[in-house]
Amino acid sequence: MLGKGVVGGGGGTKAPKPSFVSYVRPEEIHTNEKEVTEKEVTLHLLPGEQLLCEASTVLKYVQEDSCQHGVYGRLVCTDFKIAFLGDDESALDNDETQFKNKVIGENDITLHCVDQIYGVFDEKKKTLFGQLKKYPEKLIIHCKDLRVFQFCLRYTKEEEVKRIVSGIIHHTQAPKLLKRLFLFSYATAAQNNTVTDPKNHTVMFDTLKDWCWELERTKGNVKYKAVSVNEGYKVCERLPAYFVVPTALPEENVQRFQGHGIPIWCWSCHNGSALLKMSALPKEQDDGILQIQKSFLDGIYKTIHRPPYEIVKTEDLSSNFLSLQEIQTAYSKFKQLFLIDNSTEFWDTDIKWFSLLESSSWLDIIRRCLKKAIEITECMEAQNMNVLLLEENASDLCCLISSLVQLMMDPHCRTRTGFQSLIQKEWVMGGHCFLDRCNHLRQNDKEEGREGQDTQSKPLNLLTVWDWSVQFEPKAQMLLKNPLYVEKPKLDKGQRKGMRFKHQRQLSLPLTQSKSSPKRGFFREETDHLIKNLLGKRISKLINSSDELQDNFREFYDSWHSKSTDYHGLLLPHIEGPEIKVWAQRYLRWIPEAQILGGGQVATMSKLLEMMEEVQSLQEKIDERHHSQQAPQAEAPCLLRNSARLSSLFPFALLQRHSSKPILPTSGWKALGDEDDLAKREDEFVDLGDV
Repeated sequence: MLGKGVVGGGGGTKAPKPSFVSYVRPEEIHTNEKEVTEKEVTLHLLPGEQLLCEASTVLKYVQEDSCQHGVYGRLVCTDFKIAFLGDDESALDNDETQFKNKVIGENDITLHCVDQIYGVFDEKKKTLFGQLKKYPEKLIIHCKDLRVFQFCLRYTKEEEVKRIVSGIIHHTQAPKLLKRLFLFSYATAAQNNTVTDPKNHTVMFDTLKDWCWELERTKGNVKYKAVSVNEGYKVCERLPAYFVVPTALPEENVQRFQGHGIPIWCWSCHNGSALLKMSALPKEQDDGILQIQKSFLDGIYKTIHRPPYEIVKTEDLSSNFLSLQEIQTAYSKFKQLFLIDNSTEFWDTDIKWFSLLESSSWLDIIRRCLKKAIEITECMEAQNMNVLLLEENASDLCCLISSLVQLMMDPHCRTRTGFQSLIQKEWVMGGHCFLDRCNHLRQNDKEEGREGQDTQSKPLNLLTVWDWSVQFEPKAQMLLKNPLYVEKPKLDKGQRKGMRFKHQRQLSLPLTQSKSSPKRGFFREETDHLIKNLLGKRISKLINSSDELQDNFREFYDSWHSKSTDYHGLLLPHIEGPEIKVWAQRYLRWIPEAQILGGGQVATMSKLLEMMEEVQSLQEKIDERHHSQQAPQAEAPCLLRNSARLSSLFPFALLQRHSSKPILPTSGWKALGDEDDLAKREDEFVDLGDV
C-alpha cells in the first residue's frame, strides 16, 4: 500500500510482541496522575441528547505500535453517540477548535456508525452481542466509516465495565422503532434559525416550485411537466410528493400501479435529450393481472412513442448490470483492508495489499459504474437519445448512475450547492432506502414510512443537513471553497437570444440521428420482451449489439480525452484499469502509517489559500480605490501552517496527537540497507497524495 522498496520492503516481518504486562492502576504509577484524571472534560450534548451510561479510567489505545500506548479518560454512551473524553482534550488551542466539528468530535462514534463490536478475553478476540456472562478486558469497535477504536477496561471498576459494555451493545445492536431514532428527539428540541442565503440555496425538491425551477434550468419544461398527484404521499410513499413525467402522460396513469411502470424524469441535456427512470410493476402470477399489466404498459408505450420521444434507449440495471449482492460482497471484502487493529497487522497486510485489493473487485465495480455512466452520456450527448433506466424499485442503481451522468454532463452539479441539490433530488427524494441499506433499525422486518411523525404533538422542525454552520465555524467552512474556481463567462444578450432560439427550434422537432440505424422506439423491437422483464422476468442482454455499442463508446471516449478539458462543459473520468485508484483521504485517513507528516495535499492547499488571501487583499484595495460599497469578503483561514500535527490527510485527520512516523520492524529496516544505499536507489514510492 505504501509502495515497494522504500517503505514496504520489510512489511512481512512481525515486530516482537511485548512481554511486559502492568497490573498497577494508572493512579498508582504517578502521584499526580489522579489529579489529571479528576479534571474531567465536559461532555457536549446536542439538543434532545441524553446521557445513558459511562465509565471512568478507560485507556484509549493509540494504534501506532505494538506497545499500545494510550490516553486515559471517560467512555460515555448517549442516545446519539459513543464518546471518549480524553484527559488531554482540554489542551486544545484556539486554532484547533476553529476547525473542530461542533457535532461529532475526533473520538465520537454515532450509534449508527458502529459496524462490529469485539471484546478481548485472555488475548482472544471475540464478537460481542446479546447478554454477556463475562465482560472483556478490552473493547474494540469497528466503524462504518472505517475507523477502529480500542479501549482498555482493566483499570475500570467492574460495575462500570458491565454498565458501559452492556449499554453500548444494547443501543447499537438491539432492534429499534423508527420513532426511537435520535432524529426525532433532536428535531423536536433543536431550533431552526437558519437564514437562507439566496446565492447559496440548496434546492430541496420538496415543493412543486423546486421541480419547476429545475425544469426551467435544464430546459426540460418543453417536453416534461411537474405533477402533484402524490401530494401528501397519498399514491405512493416510495415517490416524492412532487416529481416530473412526460407532458403527454395522463396523471391518472400514475395512480394505476402506485407509480410503478411510469417513466419519471431525472434531467435534460442541452440538446433536448433526457434521462429517465422507471420501476418495475409488481410481480404477479395470475394470468388475468399479468394481462392487465401488459395492457397498461402498452398504453404507456403508445403514449410516449410519439415525437419528440421516439428515440429512447433502455438500460436494464436489474438484469444486465451489477447486482446489489455483488456490490455488498465486494465492499465487505474491501473494507477489511482498512479495519486494522494494530500496527503489526498493518505491516502483515501491506506486503500483499495490492493483491487483496484486486481480489475484492471493488475497484472494478467502480470502473463498471463509471463506464456505464459514460455510455449513457455518449447516447445523450452524441446521439441525442433519451435514456430510460430500468430497475426493480428505481431507488438504488438508478440513483447512482443518474447522479454520475449528471456530474459528468452538468457543470452546475459540480458546484457545492448544485451537488447538494443533486443528492436531494436523486437520493433523498429519489426514494433510496437508507434505513434498509445502512440497517439503522437493526432488524430484518424494518418499520418503514412516515409513522414516526404521527407520534409528534406538533410538526417536526427538521433541520437541513446542508447547513454547514451547525457543524463548522466560518474558517473551517472556507475549506469547502476552491480558491482557483473561475466562473463561466456570461454571454451578452445577442448571443443568449440566438442560442435560445436555436435550442427551442431543435426541441420542437422530432429528434433524428446523424447516421442510419434500426428503428428505435420506447421498447424498440423487443417491446414484448421488455414488457415481460418489467413484470419480473429477465432477459440476457440489452437490445443494442455489444460490438456497435463498444465502437460508439470507444470513439466518443477517446475523442473527448484527446481534446483540452472544458471544466464548464462535459467532464469524463479515466476508466482504464490503472487509472482507478484508492481515494486515500477517504479510506486511509485513520491509519497513521499512511500519512505524510507536514506534507502531501495539505501543503498544496495551504499555498492555494495563501494565494487566495493575497488576491482578496488586492481586491479590497481596488474596491477602496473605487469607493466600493461592497461588503468585505470572508477571510481565508490560516491553516495552522506551522503545526507539526497536520498531515497529508488534513482536514480529515486534523488532531493527530502522536507521531505519525511509520514504524518498521528492525529486521525489515536492515534488509533495506543503509541510508547511502537508499539514496542511490530508484524511487519506487507510491505517492498517496493523488489517489
